[in-house]
Amino acid sequence: MIVMLAAAFSVASCVTPKVRAQEPAGSAEVKQEVPDNPTDHEPPEQPIPYSHKVHLALGLPCATCHTNPEPGNLMTFPATAKCMSCHHAIAKNKPSIQKLAAYSKSGETIPWVRVYKVLPGITWSHKKHLDAGMKCQMCHGPVAEMDRMSEATSVTTMGVCLSCHKEHGAPMVCSTCHSWPPAS
Repeated sequence: MIVMLAAAFSVASCVTPKVRAQEPAGSAEVKQEVPDNPTDHEPPEQPIPYSHKVHLALGLPCATCHTNPEPGNLMTFPATAKCMSCHHAIAKNKPSIQKLAAYSKSGETIPWVRVYKVLPGITWSHKKHLDAGMKCQMCHGPVAEMDRMSEATSVTTMGVCLSCHKEHGAPMVCSTCHSWPPAS
């Protein structure tokens, strides 16, 4: 119990979150708008075990680790230094954190495996969706309950995109998402 309180205090003091669109608004419940995948998708094997459930339970907003630099297409993975800003003191004797520290010391980028992939021929921008007020869990589901991130929702299917665009009054013409002709 004391270790958890110390960890929570240390995390709170080592992170200075910025308010961004991908953060939950206060304590308001944000509903998942994208249906679950009809089949289970095994989480990919990651180079270091990471639990969104543990980190989000500490109050870390998504934007603490996942930023959206210009042009805004993809969310980033955190720089190793971001992880080490807390883990220089928290859980530093765990093998996974020692592996993290080795990545940090070597300056090597952690080769995280992206869970959701934009399909070929699709023009996608997280920025446009974040600017429209969409929250992470609306498309990616209950990330705060996931020990291992998996493709839990069917967010990359055309029918789901069209449904959501219709519900939110977003453009539904083909060129909104599809480049035509496709790049060769």
